[in-house]
Amino acid sequence: MTTTATKVIEIPEIDHREAMALAEREVGHLLDVVGQLNQTDWSRPTDCEGWDVKALLSHVLGAMEASARPLEFVRQYRAATKAAKRSDRSMIDEMTALQVRDHASLSPAEIAGGMQRIAPKAVRGRRRIPAVMRAVPFTPGPPIEGRCNIGYLIATIMNRDAWMHRVDLTRATDTELVLTADHDARVVADVVADWARTHRQPFTLTLDGPAGGTFAQGERGEDLHLDAVEFCRILSGRGHSAGLLNHQVAF
Repeated sequence: MTTTATKVIEIPEIDHREAMALAEREVGHLLDVVGQLNQTDWSRPTDCEGWDVKALLSHVLGAMEASARPLEFVRQYRAATKAAKRSDRSMIDEMTALQVRDHASLSPAEIAGGMQRIAPKAVRGRRRIPAVMRAVPFTPGPPIEGRCNIGYLIATIMNRDAWMHRVDLTRATDTELVLTADHDARVVADVVADWARTHRQPFTLTLDGPAGGTFAQGERGEDLHLDAVEFCRILSGRGHSAGLLNHQVAF
């Protein structure tokens, strides 16, 4: 059976409305996994260097708080920007480190409870950001190259961050990773389109699993076949890369 490949150019961009619908579902999936954790799971190491499960979810909680409360975002952003100038690390790395420190004294139950309470407000806060503000240009620094607008961070990067951390969490705790064609495959297809724009080379890409599909750009290019989740892990810097897979995208 021959599968018709989707041309990358035909993958529609995710607009703000769709992004917020994806965000609401992704947060729900993430909270479902958190609800399955037992006490020993919180100290398990994750694929994020130096982070155990508690540190990972401390970051996620901090990101939710920043999305839910504009003044909290400003506090985190200013503190991270100042720290980055002193440390020569990226602002994003300093912000995530701050989020982990902010919640270091909380128990697992307090972190899980905080996520349950703040998650709906976080999505609502992102949804309400007006178009004029989403269009403001921004230079966040690595892992995002160059300039983008705030809307890209809100609609794309925050969703990918939550999605990839759900992958991290399930891998660390041997919890089932629930994947669907109408949600996860949409996230993955958007990653494929972003990746294709970074290298502009011809390829045929077959991704296995519920989140997968077959994609093509140009003719007579590299032929790749791998699991959809592993593809995203590689592009995020979490797996072994070679050839076109050396071109990472921001998560």
